[in-house]
Amino acid sequence: MKAVFLDRATFSSDLDLNTPNGISDYQVYEQTPNDAQTIIERCQHADIIITNKVKLTAEVITQLPKLKLIQLTATGMDNVDKAACDRQGIALQNVAGYAVKSVPEHTLMLILSVMRASRHYHNQVVQGDWQTDGRFCLLGTPLIDLEGKTLGIIGYGTIGKRVAEIAKVFGMRVLIAEHQGRVPRNSDYTAFDDVLGKSDIITLHCPLTAATHHLINDETIAKMAKQPLIVNVARGSVVDSGAVVDAVNAGKILGYASDVFEDEPIRDDDPLLTLRDHPRVMLTPHNAWGSVNAQLTLWSILCEQVQRFIHDNVWE
Repeated sequence: MKAVFLDRATFSSDLDLNTPNGISDYQVYEQTPNDAQTIIERCQHADIIITNKVKLTAEVITQLPKLKLIQLTATGMDNVDKAACDRQGIALQNVAGYAVKSVPEHTLMLILSVMRASRHYHNQVVQGDWQTDGRFCLLGTPLIDLEGKTLGIIGYGTIGKRVAEIAKVFGMRVLIAEHQGRVPRNSDYTAFDDVLGKSDIITLHCPLTAATHHLINDETIAKMAKQPLIVNVARGSVVDSGAVVDAVNAGKILGYASDVFEDEPIRDDDPLLTLRDHPRVMLTPHNAWGSVNAQLTLWSILCEQVQRFIHDNVWE
């Protein structure tokens, strides 16, 4: 059984990722460009493709006659043409449940970093501003406590629930947003617009769908009466970046923290980069999922899935 791993570099280089059982011929590439011909050449004789973000289009899939399984090293499947897989009888598997600790902890890191202006004050130390000023401490940008603040959570799955648990330890009040335009399903949920209006911090954990594309925009920001911090660990396109930049600059929201962007890597002309020096802005390169434990858990789940697939299927 031949398997090709197209983008090993999406994992930390120092991790030992063992070959899944049942694979006798294993080819690993650190990176693979999203070039159809290159992908086809590398996978021409593969029974299994393992990848995170390499785009497997219908053009590619239809030219891989031996391919039986595409095993993703992620939850999202947006980079694979599912319909083409169905037509060719190719199985498509993702991995879920590996970052249920990493992403919530990263979320709280982003919140604390912005509310305490950590990056701003770090720069004041290392760039010499503190020494030039001469005072024993700098407090020009206020440090904001979490206790007593209201956290609004949009997207109350496994990640959102864990964020709520951690927030309560900090003494925060938590509001769980119902889907936009719907009546709250029970007393645990709060109407979407009410969450916007009552929250000091809003965290996003919802999937990207037609309904959530640019969910945070000029209109929804206008309903945020308490000028909250917005934290996006969902998908980049859940937020209209231009609207967020305008809101930060106009003081309509306290700040913005994000681990996800509409294009990844972020484009050089992304408007969010105009906020690079803002003390209430924190951007990370889509690595909220990737703690050491999360990566090892992901790979363990993947190996089990690949082994089970090989065991359950017999080919001539």
